[in-house]
Order: sequence, then structure tokens, then C-alpha cells
Amino acid sequence: MKHMRTLIALFVALLLWTAGLFVFADRVIDSTPAQEPEEAADAIVVLTGASDLRLKEGMQLLERRKGQRMFISGVNPEVKRPELMSVTEGSKRLYECCVDLGYEAENTVGNAKEIAEWARGHDFYTLIVVTSDYHMPRSLLELKADMPGATLIPYPVATPDVDARGWWKSRKGQRIIVLEYCKYLTILGRDAILSLSRKFGDKGSVPAPKAGSEDHLVTSASTDISASLKSGGSKPHSGKSDSGKSKADAVEKTN
Repeated sequence: MKHMRTLIALFVALLLWTAGLFVFADRVIDSTPAQEPEEAADAIVVLTGASDLRLKEGMQLLERRKGQRMFISGVNPEVKRPELMSVTEGSKRLYECCVDLGYEAENTVGNAKEIAEWARGHDFYTLIVVTSDYHMPRSLLELKADMPGATLIPYPVATPDVDARGWWKSRKGQRIIVLEYCKYLTILGRDAILSLSRKFGDKGSVPAPKAGSEDHLVTSASTDISASLKSGGSKPHSGKSDSGKSKADAVEKTN
């Protein structure tokens, strides 16, 4: 009887996990094309990634005066300002006067801390956040944790060369969505633990997860999950997709 109850509990947990996965995937799909911000924010922040479209979209927002300045977080230290300017394909004058670069972040946790420090230094409290569609939910969680009083406006860029509406049909789509979903759940769990710790006023009894630990915690589990899915088998306002690796391969350090 006890064995049967365990099996039922595992089945229910798997069912809930799977349902959550498809809800997460639908959220990613529906997030693009991004809506043009109606009003200007204090600034635009871009989290570097596997292609240069995030940078181009951020620069276009800056050129349309949707923010006073733009901050690019997680830039590879080997990339110099002139090289990055050629990737953004924006105005040289605007780039030189109003674009700041962050070289410290190595993951999403680092992105959030780097962005928060930069924003506080400039007294910016309303930010347009530019990153890939699948990466946006986790990025917002991390940013909210480091900037609880800030207003964050998501501006997601569509997933590279993946049919978002049929993500389960390709190995790459499975890997991207499943891995990011697992990381997202890990962050939700971490935040819940920290919230309970603060609530009961005993922070020492529940150690806070280390920065960047979500990547380590979910890697092996998500690999097995993605492998099992294999057997069964969104764009911004400008109409572009976050496609193909290019010059930004040298830019990417995170996510």
C-alpha cells in the first residue's frame, strides 16, 4: 500500500511538472513579437547571448529614444568597444555617448547583480529588459530579486532557429525549453526558501543557494528529461528572429 501511494505521488508530480512545462513553453511562444513600449523608460538593459540580435534590438530602442542610456551586461572581456559597435549596427555618436558595457557577469545571476549596480549608480528605476524569449522569465526573477523596487519592462527576442510552436519536435527545441524550464523552477524554489527564511526570522537555518547554482543543479536532470523527450520524437516587432551565431559569439559569456 505504501509503495502504491509512492507511485501515485510520483505520477501526480510528473503530471504537474509536464503541465507546467507546456504552460512555460506557451508563455515563451506568446511573448513575441514584443510590444513596442508606449513610454520611454529610464534605460535599456541587454543581456548578452548566442546571437547579435539582442544587441541590435536594444540599440534600435535607444535610437527611438526609449531610454536615456543602454547597458550591455556580460560582455566578453576580449571584445573591445569598437568591435561591439560594429555588432550593434547603430549610430556611432549614440553608441559613444550613451552605451555602457559590463564585463563581470558570467551567468544570469551575475547579469542581474551587474545591471542592478549599474542602474543604482545612475538612479535608474524603470528598465526595458532585452533578452531571448525563453530566457526572459528567469531573467525577470533574478532582476526583481536584486531590484525589488524597479519597474521592469520585458522586450523578448524570438528564439534562434527553433520552431517555437513545435519545440518538442526538434532536439534543439527540447533542450532549450526543458533546460530553461528546469532552471526557472529552481529559481522559484530558491526564492520560496528565502521567503520562508525571512518570514520565520531564522536565516541561518536555511542556507541561501550560491549565485549561479541553478545551472549546476538542473544540468544532469534536464539532460535525462530532454533525452526522454527525444524518443517522442516567436519574433520581435521588427519581424526578425534571434537567429544564428555571428559576431556576437565573441560577445557571449552568459546564458
